[in-house]
Amino acid sequence: MNAKLAGADRAREMAVFAVVAELGSFSAAARKLDLSPSAVARTLDRIEARLGVRLMLRSTRALSLTAEGQSYLLAARRILADLDDAEQQIADQGAPRGRLRISAALSHGRLCVVPLLGQFSALYPHILIDVALTDSLLDVAAGQADVAVRFGPLADSTLTARKLGETRRIIVASPAYLAAHGTPLTPEDLHRHNCLNFNFRRAEPIWPFRRDGQDFTLSVRGSIEANNGETLGQLAAIGIGIARVGAFSVIQDLADGRLVPVLEDYNPGDVEQIHAVFVGGNSLPARVRVFVDFLADHLR
Repeated sequence: MNAKLAGADRAREMAVFAVVAELGSFSAAARKLDLSPSAVARTLDRIEARLGVRLMLRSTRALSLTAEGQSYLLAARRILADLDDAEQQIADQGAPRGRLRISAALSHGRLCVVPLLGQFSALYPHILIDVALTDSLLDVAAGQADVAVRFGPLADSTLTARKLGETRRIIVASPAYLAAHGTPLTPEDLHRHNCLNFNFRRAEPIWPFRRDGQDFTLSVRGSIEANNGETLGQLAAIGIGIARVGAFSVIQDLADGRLVPVLEDYNPGDVEQIHAVFVGGNSLPARVRVFVDFLADHLR
């Protein structure tokens, strides 16, 4: 077989395999690809026969990837993304276009990233924005997202990171809560208050403070825990208790007076850095470059 035709066939097979893995069934993949289920199944058979390994375990109820199937899926996504990027660079002629897959944390994405997407879309109408808000980390290196907005320290990797800004932490409560329970004047006063905490920390809930230049921590307790600062801020705004959250998640509540800062004289000034993470290099698609530049300009 002609080498170019063989390469094209393998690319099509990889695309079919990726859709089957995503949807978990031959029939669903067939509907999406406008093929027959038998054609989809034969495609998988050809790949497995060529590789000499089983990529998927099939049952009457579901399909599941083997370890080899997981490896093949990651490689297929990278290769397909590279093909898309190569074609886009030729087709772009300097005009960014194509699908841009964005991953952001639930609260920060909803409050800070999503409100910017309309403006970005107006600037770049040929870019299709595909946004996923989740507190799970999508694998950018494996092609699950083009750009991910990440908080805090970054793990060592081959990815490129660009700093977008940072957010400070702040303790907040509603005026109604403080009127009913009193305003804490020192960190130790929090022992008498309902302190709302994050639920993803395995360690004992502690809040950091600074007094006379010395940092220290205080163990706090409360009746409700949540996995994001937006929820904790909402609970604080309706008078449930006191919360310590990223300032970005309560900025509107503070502006509108639904929340007020507490114990700012003891704030240690700790911040979390925010980065855009993406696969860099000379082949960086124009759509990724302009979006990262846009975020850096508007989030900073």
